[in-house]
Amino acid sequence: MKVHFLEDSWSDRHGVEEHQDVTLVLEVLLQLRPQYDRAALLAQITRQMAQGYQVVYVKSGDQVMGVAGFVVSDKLAWGKAIYIDDLVTAEQHRSKGVGECLIDWLKTYAKEQGCKQLHLDSGVQRFAAHKFYLREGFHIASHHFSMTEIK
Repeated sequence: MKVHFLEDSWSDRHGVEEHQDVTLVLEVLLQLRPQYDRAALLAQITRQMAQGYQVVYVKSGDQVMGVAGFVVSDKLAWGKAIYIDDLVTAEQHRSKGVGECLIDWLKTYAKEQGCKQLHLDSGVQRFAAHKFYLREGFHIASHHFSMTEIK
C-alpha cells in the first residue's frame, strides 16, 4: 500500500490519472460525509486546501482504499500538531490494514513536520472507529462540545 498526496489543483497541467484519483477519493470520502454530493464536496475540499487542509490517500492498483484529510497547526494547548479532520477506509477494504497504514504515515509525516501529537474527533456513535483508534494508540483526552445552531 502506498500513500499519495491529493494535489491542491485539478487544472489541465495534471494528468488524466490524477483526475481519476480525485473522483475516486471523493467517492471514498462520501462514505464518511454523505451530507455532500460530489460537486459540493470537491468545492469544500478546495476551500479548505486554500487554508492548509491536506488530503492523502492509499491506492492499490486502480482503487482508492482509504483517505485522510488533515491540517498541521500550532495551538496553545498542543503545540505543533496534526489534526485529522477526515479518516475513512472504503467499505470494501476495511479490516485490511488500510487505516493502520494511514495512521502510520500520518505519524511519520507529523515527525517530519516537527509535530509531537496527532488529534482527531470521532462521532459518539462510531464504536468500531473508537476501537480502532484506541488500538492504534490514541487516548480519549477530552470531550468535544459544539453549538450546531448559533442563535
